[in-house]
Amino acid sequence: MQKFFAIGNLTRDPDLSQTNSGVSICRFTIAVNRPYAESNGERQADFFNCTTWRGLAESIARYCQKGDKVAVSGYIQIRTYEDNKGNRQTTVDVIVQDAEFLTSPKRESEGAAQGSAQQRQSLPKRGQLSLLDDDTPF
Repeated sequence: MQKFFAIGNLTRDPDLSQTNSGVSICRFTIAVNRPYAESNGERQADFFNCTTWRGLAESIARYCQKGDKVAVSGYIQIRTYEDNKGNRQTTVDVIVQDAEFLTSPKRESEGAAQGSAQQRQSLPKRGQLSLLDDDTPF
């Protein structure tokens, strides 16, 4: 059994798309600080490519943006493929099954614009979302 858990910041806005069969898929990357500093005092980070499906994918794409802090859990998937030049490539992805938004939605704090009360009502409360509420992605 494997389980991956990390807390980090999104390095870019989430990328939401759909499969040919209409299933939502969201890809994003999080930067996770290492628990120690280098000898020069600089902190290093690791970058994890994340993928999630269906309702959780739509929620992350809708409510998260670059810089937001999120907690994710899921499992590691290693894939190999052949690139355009015929070279064998390996990619490591985190398949996110659960996520918790740790940054208050910016849309809520910028709410002085039109419809801010309506926007606040439609935003999810800070808390956990789960892929397990939907069907499995396979």
